[in-house]
Amino acid sequence: MFKKLVAVEPLNLIPSAEKALFDYAQEVVMYDDMPGSVEEMAKRIGDADAVLISYTSRLGKDALEQCPNVKYIGMCCSLYTPESANVDILYANSRGITVLGVRDYGDEGVVEYVISELVRCLHGFGTRNDGTPREPWDGVPREITGIKVGIVGLGVSGGMIADALKFLGAEISYFARSEKETAKQKGYKFLPLKQLLKESEVILNCLNRNTVLLHEEEFEAMGDRKIMFNTGLSPAWDEEPFAKWIDRDNVLYCDTLIALGNEKFINHPNVNYMGVSVGRTRQAFDRLSEKVLANIETYMRSQQN
Repeated sequence: MFKKLVAVEPLNLIPSAEKALFDYAQEVVMYDDMPGSVEEMAKRIGDADAVLISYTSRLGKDALEQCPNVKYIGMCCSLYTPESANVDILYANSRGITVLGVRDYGDEGVVEYVISELVRCLHGFGTRNDGTPREPWDGVPREITGIKVGIVGLGVSGGMIADALKFLGAEISYFARSEKETAKQKGYKFLPLKQLLKESEVILNCLNRNTVLLHEEEFEAMGDRKIMFNTGLSPAWDEEPFAKWIDRDNVLYCDTLIALGNEKFINHPNVNYMGVSVGRTRQAFDRLSEKVLANIETYMRSQQN
């Protein structure tokens, strides 16, 4: 059992999971807002030996150095690589601190979002940012059938989106660090990034946090008259070439400011910004809660051996 467990910000756990945290520590402290500074982060952690954090704040070396008792950090959010995490995992591990995160808890909502918004775009459903009626993308309502879709990053989320769009008749190409045999068996075409951007009409960026692949050369290769989605937790592009691209005959879909990158784009006529995290569903909170508690159990069992 931990001596003191601190949730440094809202965790998005269901009530029963929050209650269960009290079974794992002699003292539990839960904050309902985000720390505004490194100093505040360190103060909240204090003498705790266990810390829980979501995806909205960063826990770096500068704060952890002031908290010598920490033994366990539970990330109540996706953890793919140390480089893309909002916790300085390399420093934590150098201190003997165990860091565990979760994966694959909100992907279903993201898939539904992509399908919903792509259908609205192609058919001309709804209104634009300025309140005017949206016109069908091609001037005439169109199905997903036959549309060329390029997916940048074919992880779990990207793969689920690819499968859903293929079911609806889309032609799927993808770019990843290497060709995937399972994707090949499904008929998905592996392409170099610039070729994918040029040949695809719909481009989906499904990348880890802080992964930027779209620079000026990529936007030049992409050209115009494109529909782009960004489903990651940070922009997949350099801002300057993106700003030029979005001013032309292109559209972007993203859910949160974290994915958009700069609030100046929120009201851009070619940007479709939701203002909510599309993966935050009732079922996602259930899955997240189960995995966060399972990670704590895993850590505690490791300490008994």
